[in-house]
Amino acid sequence: MKTNDYVKYMTQQLVKYIDTPKDERKERKDVRKETKIPASQQWFGIFPYGFKLWLKRKK
Repeated sequence: MKTNDYVKYMTQQLVKYIDTPKDERKERKDVRKETKIPASQQWFGIFPYGFKLWLKRKK
C-alpha cells in the first residue's frame, strides 16, 4: 500500500467517525467494553482463567 493510499484511507475513516452521531459512537464504545475479554486471557490464553477457577474451588 502506498503512502497516498494510506492517507486517503485514514482520512475516509476519520470523516466517517466524525459524521456518526455522538450517541451512536458512545453506544458502540459501551458494547465494545462489555464484550472485551480480560487482559490475562488475552495475553496468556485460558491457563490463568483455569488457574483462577482451580484456586476458587480449593478454598
